[in-house]
Amino acid sequence: MSTRRIALNALSDIIDNGAYANLCLKRAEQGLSERDAKWVSAAVYCTLDHLMMIDRIIASHAKGRLDKTIRNILRLGVCQAKYMNVPDSAACNESVRLTKEVGKGALSGYVNGVMRSVCRDAELPPLPDEPAERLSVEYSWPKWLADELVADYGIAEAEGIMAQQTHDFCIRAQWPYTADELACALTAKGIGFRRGKIDPNAFCLENGFNVEKEPLFTDGKITVQSESAMLVCRAIEPKAGMRILDACCAPGGKTAYMASLAENGCSITGFELHEHRRELTLNTLKRLHVESIEIVQKDASVYDEVYCGAFDAVLVDAPCSGLGVRGKPDVRYAKTSGMIDALSELQLKILNTCARYVKIGGTLVYSTCTVSRRENIGVWEQFLVENCNYAPGNMENILPHDMQSRAEGGRIQLLPQHDGTEGFFIAKFIRRR
Repeated sequence: MSTRRIALNALSDIIDNGAYANLCLKRAEQGLSERDAKWVSAAVYCTLDHLMMIDRIIASHAKGRLDKTIRNILRLGVCQAKYMNVPDSAACNESVRLTKEVGKGALSGYVNGVMRSVCRDAELPPLPDEPAERLSVEYSWPKWLADELVADYGIAEAEGIMAQQTHDFCIRAQWPYTADELACALTAKGIGFRRGKIDPNAFCLENGFNVEKEPLFTDGKITVQSESAMLVCRAIEPKAGMRILDACCAPGGKTAYMASLAENGCSITGFELHEHRRELTLNTLKRLHVESIEIVQKDASVYDEVYCGAFDAVLVDAPCSGLGVRGKPDVRYAKTSGMIDALSELQLKILNTCARYVKIGGTLVYSTCTVSRRENIGVWEQFLVENCNYAPGNMENILPHDMQSRAEGGRIQLLPQHDGTEGFFIAKFIRRR
């Protein structure tokens, strides 16, 4: 099977069947050389990143109704010609060859004609005049999502959210290994970095490397974690002697950082609904030498009186739409407005349930990795309406000075264009009675 056929199969599975891109590509790349694996991943992600403009290009050159497979072949071909610097002749010829390889040779002339027409036209189709529709096509976000972001944030901020395609690749040290020791190790290895702007324990690398084969990783001295995820843990303010609940703990990165901040001096209970993800979390925490933990297979939305008032602090890093995470374009195509409503209801249910596990005077932190206000401020507002025994907490002491003014009401929305990280929402509450 050719490399382009592998890329086509992965792209079709993601677009037509709703497969997760990262898992789909991990399977697709098995047995490929490193070079071919990188090409497959680049071709699929580049096509997804520009999907709506690519479809607009195809629509301006292709006549009639397109077979799904032919449409995806053209999508890959157009992406190569317009966004991957593949020579026009190669993009055309490989698209024709791929058409024949999948058993649709009768349509190879049609594919050749469309691709040659696309390649002859140096100009991209004009963008729509309507602002939200323009953003939808230019940055390849579904129109309903573009409409919602514009309504919530305004044109300029919505464009900033949609335009940011990548963020820094960050690692951090895990106690007892220190940030200073990590800085020395990276310097000795010739790996360039800058220290985090939001969390000083973050090391934002100038170039990526194969972390899983790095001895510092396999020895449990470092892990990969974004600054936004690290800030969530800072909001808990973990200290020795505290009893903490991580209510939605898989895959364990935040659990591990809270333990690291407390130098393994706190006791952490984690809830995870699915057994395989519970095992994944335990393996992560074992690698990172986290002590005094208990990971329970449990639905965080279902109340258990055993835990009533049992914790000094509770983290609800809730299941969410993931619309704030960069580098996962498939996530936004798979979502619907109804899914956002359902997620918001689930998030509030989990938050209301876990609020009962906090001691009087204790801390409750709610976080998501999304920019959807229905999941963020909407849930925050409704929680305070339904829980008069809670008040907004103070986040200013954990934030850099230039971010403190944005922590209104004990909550902050991180945005990629301002913070260089994912679009996270973090809210802190204090139980008063």
